[in-house]
Amino acid sequence: MELTSLRLVNYRNYTDLTLNFSDGVNVFLGENAQGKTNLLESIYVLALARSHRTSSDKDLIRWQEKEATISGRVKKNISNVPLSLYFSNKGKKARVNHLEKSKLSQYIGQLNVILFAPEDLELVKGAPNVRRRFIDMEFGQMNPLYLYHTTQYRRILKDRNAYLKRLQMKQTTDTIFLDVLTQQLVDIGSQIILARHNFLARLEEAAQPIHAEISDQREILTIKYQTSIEFEKNSELSVIKAAFEQDLKRLQSREIMLGSTIVGPHRDDIQFIVNNNDVAVFGSQGQQRTTALAVKLAEIDLMQQETGEYPILLLDDVLSELDANRQTHLLLAIQDKVQTFITAPSLSDVARQLIHAPKVFHVKHGDIILEEQAE
Repeated sequence: MELTSLRLVNYRNYTDLTLNFSDGVNVFLGENAQGKTNLLESIYVLALARSHRTSSDKDLIRWQEKEATISGRVKKNISNVPLSLYFSNKGKKARVNHLEKSKLSQYIGQLNVILFAPEDLELVKGAPNVRRRFIDMEFGQMNPLYLYHTTQYRRILKDRNAYLKRLQMKQTTDTIFLDVLTQQLVDIGSQIILARHNFLARLEEAAQPIHAEISDQREILTIKYQTSIEFEKNSELSVIKAAFEQDLKRLQSREIMLGSTIVGPHRDDIQFIVNNNDVAVFGSQGQQRTTALAVKLAEIDLMQQETGEYPILLLDDVLSELDANRQTHLLLAIQDKVQTFITAPSLSDVARQLIHAPKVFHVKHGDIILEEQAE
């Protein structure tokens, strides 16, 4: 998979920008607050129809403008597909091959990206919602059905919490509708739990050898899915459903008292364990970075296995956060394998030695100048 071109109109600090990219490594150099991260963010948004930096689409529109557009052309094994996103105060529109999609689940997956930024260390040591968002965004790109299920689950959860709040405030005493919402939550939530369990098992399998290599075979990484629904490993969907339903029935009176759903995949977490220790609690900063790096690199191959094509890799100012050893492992892993976009104030000696024929752009105050390539 390759992003051959990108156009931004009134996006962040860009008025009207068009760029053509190399199928290898594209590097954007410049000081902070010049627009490098905005550029990588736009590629992420083009893929997932949402930003990793803000929950408000209005933030993506250039100051004092009413609308913004991101468009690009994606080259796949057997096709060349134009994508576009249009943002305004009224919402957003997504188009594939110039045809508008009524649901974002029909759009996401056309362009697959993996983002690695300094804040991705929060994947290891941050709050549980960071890790839930990670698995939903990454697996959602690979599996449209999973993406659909998570969207449905959030809708049902919102309705159920609203009804629990009504029961809490004694605005109603009828629990029949609550039973209907509970069954819907169980049906969709159980499928999410099973999908997450299977995805994390495959992610662990892919990440373990990478982590072992980076740590010179001194460490073993395991990834544990911590779900609020207890069930035996390798359980069938029916077993998970029964356990989920039993927990909700057992906790119903407490949920009414709290006015909130307290069990389900919206409360789940992921635990990263290195040599039998929780790396978030007992791991050094180096171990946490190795874990995050191994997981991100494992995603590349896993996404290729799931979709048949390699994703695009976005490295936002991450090289300066890695020592020479980790930089080397990262750059060797992606060399001649995936199209990569890198932002940095400057390139380290390690990067210059390992990146083959990068296409280098210089970014200053929203202007981007292509560096002339040596003959």
